[in-house]
Amino acid sequence: MRYSRQRELVLQQVEQLCTHPTAEEVYQQAVKECPNLSLGTVYRNLNSLVEAGRVRRVSIPGQPDRFDHTLRWHGHLYCTACGGVSDLVVDGTAMEQMLQNQPGQIRDCVLTLIGVCEDCAKRGAAQTAE
Repeated sequence: MRYSRQRELVLQQVEQLCTHPTAEEVYQQAVKECPNLSLGTVYRNLNSLVEAGRVRRVSIPGQPDRFDHTLRWHGHLYCTACGGVSDLVVDGTAMEQMLQNQPGQIRDCVLTLIGVCEDCAKRGAAQTAE
């Protein structure tokens, strides 16, 4: 992958926005540093970074794709209350055993749980208690 100032800026934004940002969120931050940047350029560069293995795409049904700079395998939790995405700690050994027992050739595994994050659950519990 050839060096591109815009691609480097997009990568920096994904790394700095530790919230699994959407392309739109990356664009909103990156355009502050590069006013001529277009949203299309952000999408193209994010796709290039995914193809090059520099960032991971986090797909959530019915939601815009998110992007993650953490490359080691892990799962995600999508919160239906606040719309946030957070990392999940997953038992890698159990996942490896499950994948090894599957027919065919597994190249990757995506684990996205859909529910309510800890903060939203606490707020809900506090509201219920009132």
